Amino acid sequence: MKNDKKIFLACSECRVKNYTTNKTLNVEKRVAINKYCPKCKKHNLHKEEL
Repeated sequence: MKNDKKIFLACSECRVKNYTTNKTLNVEKRVAINKYCPKCKKHNLHKEEL
């Protein structure tokens, strides 16, 4: 996957990087997904970290 970049998703509340995923290089928008945070013990918005 030469057009993909590995990104980290961090919890918007506690800022812990919990997840990794791939993103294509031609997409300019930052990723934001609702996922479970084990530290907060609830579902929170996880945003792409640089």
